[in-house]
Amino acid sequence: MRLKDKVAIVTGAGAGIGEAIAHKFAREGARLVLNGLPADPVADVAAAIAATGSEVEVYLGDVSEESAARACVELAVRRFGRLDVLVNNAGIFVAMVETDGYRIEDFDRTLRNNLRTAFLMTKYALPHLQKTRGNILCTGSEAGFNGSPGCTPYGGTKGFLHAFVKGLAVEQAHYGVRANCVCPGAIDTAWTRAGFGPMDEALANSIEDGIPLGRRGTPEEMANIFAFLASDEASYVTGALLLADGAVTPAKGNMGQNVPAEIRRPPQGVLPLRHSHDGAKGKELYHPSRKE
Repeated sequence: MRLKDKVAIVTGAGAGIGEAIAHKFAREGARLVLNGLPADPVADVAAAIAATGSEVEVYLGDVSEESAARACVELAVRRFGRLDVLVNNAGIFVAMVETDGYRIEDFDRTLRNNLRTAFLMTKYALPHLQKTRGNILCTGSEAGFNGSPGCTPYGGTKGFLHAFVKGLAVEQAHYGVRANCVCPGAIDTAWTRAGFGPMDEALANSIEDGIPLGRRGTPEEMANIFAFLASDEASYVTGALLLADGAVTPAKGNMGQNVPAEIRRPPQGVLPLRHSHDGAKGKELYHPSRKE
């Protein structure tokens, strides 16, 4: 087990990629603190993991608030005596609208949930990670490389995280702390499915045509990458922005349309995921039919 006895905090652990990371880390032997908002199904994820015999704690709270971020880190150290891995996965994608119609309240929410959470959790975790020569992982996005038309603030926040991680990697190297960023493309979660997130049906149905592999990625595929980077197998990897977007970034045109059906099929997963499409539940979404 690659993460045996390591202590990890996973934010945004109630659904989607975060749920998959939690299950994967548990299978690899990690002891976990799972964080999410009070309405997120974090307790359900934790119960499923605990049923396998893994050690897991839950901290429900908005870690864009200083007191909550500090308390989440303190819970991990108090419960397990150390901290080895911080996964800054919390984030939202709540609106599809051109920039001049993007509501200011949605812009502010996006920055708080996507940036402030990562900064505060990192700030309070670092003294403990320096003691264990631990590592920090952030969930970036191909949108941080390419921009995100129709939700420009979202892509902007991911670009910030990419630069933040590279700066951390250099700054914290003399403590032995690593920092890396996984940058997914379209993953099969609430955010890329009509009826679950802010995308309309036409956009959601067209996504796979623009992916050279011809399909969305799965949360489990992303969790596998996080597990590698969190492990000692990646001991020389720091400051990396690891793209996992099905070749969207270097592609030209809708290459996914030409992919055979057997290649489009996602791999059969092994993690018992129940909340892949629940990430937007309880969150206000905005997708106007016309500009306000």
